[in-house]
Amino acid sequence: MQGIARFPKVIRAIDGTHINIASPNQHEEMYVNRKGKHSINVQVVFDGWYNIIDVVARWPESVHDSRVLRESSLNNLENGHMPHGFHLLGDSGYPAKRCLLTSFLTPQTQAEQAYNRSHKVTRALVKRGIGQLKRRFGILHRELKCAAA
Repeated sequence: MQGIARFPKVIRAIDGTHINIASPNQHEEMYVNRKGKHSINVQVVFDGWYNIIDVVARWPESVHDSRVLRESSLNNLENGHMPHGFHLLGDSGYPAKRCLLTSFLTPQTQAEQAYNRSHKVTRALVKRGIGQLKRRFGILHRELKCAAA
């Protein structure tokens, strides 16, 4: 991943995806997504070779990506999860940190626009990785039954 779209020192990308589940017995409303189906919000981190580095699959759909990250072992990226001087890319659902680069919400300059273009091209790796994962394991497209936590 390092060097894709002129983005040096980026070695991982993070994103969330939704996995459909059967209606849970408790707190059912927390699991309803915008399509009216029940799902969990799954955080996935890929490296540049489509290796899965980290997965968090325990939060209801209603939990925002930033909270999933905050409550995960990756929350403190600066302490051991990222080699010094390297970065993780995430979308605007994540907080910008020294090790976590997000896009500009309203780019003002040509440099910010160029940054956003490179960010989008580079971060597409995690989107492709999630797509490959779901194609490889087709059951992820179906409604999964989950045991109560």
